[in-house]
Amino acid sequence: MGKRKIWEKLLSSERLGAGKAPGTAERTAFQQDYDRIVFTSAFRRMKDKTQVFPLSKSDYVRTRLTHSLEVSCVGRSLGAVVGREIIARHGLQHVESGDFGAIVAAACLAHDIGNPPFGHAGEDAIREWFRHSGLLDRHDFTPAQKADFERYEGNAQGFRIVSRLQSPANPGGLQLSSAVLATFTKYPRPSHLETELDGKSGKKFGFFQQDSDNFRQVARSTGLIERIPNAAWHRHPLAFLVEVADDTCYLIVDLEDAARLGFVPYKDAECLLADLAGNTINAARLHHLHDPKERLEYLRAKAIGCLLESAAAVFLENEDAILSGKFDDELLESSPIAHPLQAILKLAKETIYTARPALEIETAGFEVLGALLGLFTNAVEAGAGHARLTTRERMLLKLLPTQFLGHGGEPDSDPYIRLLQVADFVAGMTDSYAVDMYRKLKGFDLPT
Repeated sequence: MGKRKIWEKLLSSERLGAGKAPGTAERTAFQQDYDRIVFTSAFRRMKDKTQVFPLSKSDYVRTRLTHSLEVSCVGRSLGAVVGREIIARHGLQHVESGDFGAIVAAACLAHDIGNPPFGHAGEDAIREWFRHSGLLDRHDFTPAQKADFERYEGNAQGFRIVSRLQSPANPGGLQLSSAVLATFTKYPRPSHLETELDGKSGKKFGFFQQDSDNFRQVARSTGLIERIPNAAWHRHPLAFLVEVADDTCYLIVDLEDAARLGFVPYKDAECLLADLAGNTINAARLHHLHDPKERLEYLRAKAIGCLLESAAAVFLENEDAILSGKFDDELLESSPIAHPLQAILKLAKETIYTARPALEIETAGFEVLGALLGLFTNAVEAGAGHARLTTRERMLLKLLPTQFLGHGGEPDSDPYIRLLQVADFVAGMTDSYAVDMYRKLKGFDLPT
């Protein structure tokens, strides 16, 4: 298959569960996808989900919502730059560079939608609870079903949200286009494989067992290359751009937030961003900026511009290897700006991500999420066993929204689905809601 045909397949506007998307020139299928994500309740809840600094009192600090919006802006620009060259190289018909930008922007917008409360610490808390609860050993789970809980992933939860949990009455959930869903899935593999995969895209997993058929449809529609027949695939090429947009924002923007909160001196942050921005800095313009915040904002914009230019160049240089599945690294690892980027990552790991307020609240998150999982899984397990429920178990079942129960408002008869629904409920909470519910159920706070 020629490259033009490959790209036409990769840009599939076929909607999961709904067939061909009927977009118009004024509002393409991919722009509709962006809008559908914006109007979901899961997207709105990201306003109270941790980016780096949980439950921050500062209204300046980014949340998952503002981070996702910034990533989508960066992704749109990067996708359009790459798309313009791809269209010119292969003579793609009826495709605009803006289509590439819209696909990447929509995928970027949703890239963190599956993150539980308390950021990555929340993922660790859920994994750890299931590993040590003893609950998984009580049921005859397959190794793959068991791995879904023990290796719990926000990425897989995100695919589940957009393809099942939001608009659950529809087959395919939001019924996003296959191009956007494939671009969203940075790790196109399940949680359990007999042989582990190498490369960046094999490190985590992108869908739960219940959602594997949905991803297979996406893979077929976009022509993803199989790594393991009908089980694992190579990434959609545009997923590399989503990764760059995310990495660009979380490293550079987290540095800006850390300086604003006093965890990193402004001068140190300026030096790091200046190294990234290089000769794109207008020295006279920078000289006239005296407010440290404004200087950092200027340098941040310049640094992001350099990162995008470098990432686009690496992508286009390696297009053949990316399309064939032979390239499976981070785009920026092989770019000239890899060294200054590593300097920021080193500082982030040593200073920003280990800041005492973040560690304190993330550690408390283990207690909060573990307690909530324990309470609600005990209730649904008791309810499914048709034994005599305690008064508290009956109350807890009433607190569990019906969307996280089986037919008739009872716990699902399938133990795998039953536990997955409890994880859906807890993972979907905002930071504040999780803390509030924990305090109330533990009796520390009483409703007024």
